[in-house]
Amino acid sequence: GLLLQEMTMAGLHEVRFTEEKPLLRGQDAELENSDVFLSAVDTDWKEHDIETPYGLLHVVIRGSPKGNRPAILTYHDVGLNHKLCFNTFFNYEDMQEITKHFVVCHVDAPGQQAGASQFPQGYQYPSMDQLAAMLPSVVQHFGFKYVIGIGVGAGAYVLAKFALIFPDLVEGLVLMNIDPNGKGWIDWAAAKLSGLTSTLPDTVLSHLFSQEELVNNTELVQSYRQQIGSVVNQFNLQLFLNMYNSRRDLDINRPGTVPNAKTLRCPVMLVVGDNAPAEEGVVECNSKLDPTNTTFLKMADSGGLPQVTQPGKLTEAFKYFLQGMGYSECQGWARGWRVPACAHALPSASMTRLARSRTASLTSASSVDGTRPRACTHSESTEAMGQINHTMEVSC
Repeated sequence: GLLLQEMTMAGLHEVRFTEEKPLLRGQDAELENSDVFLSAVDTDWKEHDIETPYGLLHVVIRGSPKGNRPAILTYHDVGLNHKLCFNTFFNYEDMQEITKHFVVCHVDAPGQQAGASQFPQGYQYPSMDQLAAMLPSVVQHFGFKYVIGIGVGAGAYVLAKFALIFPDLVEGLVLMNIDPNGKGWIDWAAAKLSGLTSTLPDTVLSHLFSQEELVNNTELVQSYRQQIGSVVNQFNLQLFLNMYNSRRDLDINRPGTVPNAKTLRCPVMLVVGDNAPAEEGVVECNSKLDPTNTTFLKMADSGGLPQVTQPGKLTEAFKYFLQGMGYSECQGWARGWRVPACAHALPSASMTRLARSRTASLTSASSVDGTRPRACTHSESTEAMGQINHTMEVSC
């Protein structure tokens, strides 16, 4: 078993952070000049190396905790780091309108950040469970009350595991391209064979993009091929990929299907592109979650990286997700956005502007600074009232 019992909630307390290393404009020039990224105001971000039970964890943070509001905490996919995975999304104008109301914390998996030192031969990379168990140290270090997690692929798996182990630290989750299943021996053998016949960047690209994207979206794919091969340390990347491929099934089941079923207790938005290699895994994850607090968003004309290719649609979906949790009832965050009359659910009139939806059911929390209830559940159909207890499935 894991040594998680020693990391109790009683050990979490507010601390002030003093070590700050600004990410100055001009650093990582190869990243800033890449077509993958928009220009960023890097001086707003502070860089930290945080000690955890399983080694140092590199994070960058913008802002400071705002009362009892949660922090937005991100975790990237295999082959990426926080810049490669999230810069396009978080630099999108309307997303910045949202994030200025929250502290934002990007977590890089061990050894995956730009300029990371190579791990020594024989280094034992943390397991997926241990990666999740590193995150309470981040929460403690910055004095966060709880977080809203945004994860992609391997990062989505880590955040889901984190929410299962430490549910009181997680207010909500946006999980893109999550696969709740471990690899069977056939998949493992195929991955081994692929590793013998393909370069590491090519192996990662086949994880991130569908075959159709690899053939048709050559500009984006080639850009990521270059970045994966030059920005992320290849030895460290191989260790992370090996650990992700050896993951176990995520221990979740829909409530009522098995005795003492474990599930994610917070509101969850599952996201996948309609042309993504992870689609099957996300659909299965949706079938294992509580339908009363799960949103399933399938994005049309989007592949394996919806946060890169469709940042506008994803931003709007995230805005409605936060509204459903009660965080935008009076903000009017972006020009032209409707503020719903009821902050306890995603109103059907607003959702139709984002997507065509069959049924909707969301757990909402009328959360404002100082309060954090989770008990209120509101179910609503976007096409026909009275259909309840179904996960909201959106195609946009």
